[in-house]
Amino acid sequence: MESMTLLVQGKKIQITNPEKLLWEEQGITKLDYIQYLLEVAGYLLPYTRERLLTMIRYPDGSKGKSFFQKEIPEYAPEWVPRWEAGGKQWILLNDLPTLVWVANQAALELHVPFNLAAREDFPSELIIDLDPMDEENFGLVREVALRTKEVLDSFGLMSVAKTSGATGLQIYVPLVPVYTYEQIRTVNRFIARYLVAKYPEKITLERAVQKRGQLLYFDYLQLWRGRTLPAPYSVRARAAATVSTPLTWEEIEAGAHPLDFTIETVRRRVKQTKDLFRCITDGRNQQKLDTVLSYINN
Repeated sequence: MESMTLLVQGKKIQITNPEKLLWEEQGITKLDYIQYLLEVAGYLLPYTRERLLTMIRYPDGSKGKSFFQKEIPEYAPEWVPRWEAGGKQWILLNDLPTLVWVANQAALELHVPFNLAAREDFPSELIIDLDPMDEENFGLVREVALRTKEVLDSFGLMSVAKTSGATGLQIYVPLVPVYTYEQIRTVNRFIARYLVAKYPEKITLERAVQKRGQLLYFDYLQLWRGRTLPAPYSVRARAAATVSTPLTWEEIEAGAHPLDFTIETVRRRVKQTKDLFRCITDGRNQQKLDTVLSYINN
């Protein structure tokens, strides 16, 4: 089948090569991928809405060559929401038709920045990225994540974690969007240095991969203007079709692993857990950093 047409919320979207294998080892076709996105859209879109989308496209599937696409293509339908920033027109991944259209472009990974488009200097969350050397070291990721949660708890800050969909874990702290990137980095740096000083045999701030050894990289620098992370429920272009998946802290403590969460397992999982990221996206848990910043700066 060379193409088919889907009617999505009144928009006709032509799906090219729907039977094309995108994850060959898992036998996942483009149509399978679109079906997955339709099933998790109610959980994915609340986070991506009004954020500038970076697509990582794999025209020949997850094993093929890829490229980043930030600027909206000229051939995009006029109904695709967009935003001008930095002299470019960006896609805003705001609705179901746009999500399906993006999937048809073989955008296997959906990455977004830390701020809404209209608040470019004010992130919506404090985020810490824990990056191990490989999947075999995820036990260390879990341990450091739990120690990080203890620090955040001591500041009275609620946090939620999600797998990166690759080898790491990311911790999100929802904020009132009034703090600059510089202010939030001050907090991130303080937490990072405290934990490195306490666990020097486990954690490093060394950015150069070849100098880290087997230590866990505590990446407090990732949260910055123009940088991105995979959206929650975004698939990753890895052999197992793993998904960047929100977890409970109890699951982390019990031994959850990124390979547990794939297109097939997550589509079943969300029917039971619903959206574990809703406490980030519903706006009811926005927190302040005034006390923490005052403590650090004094």
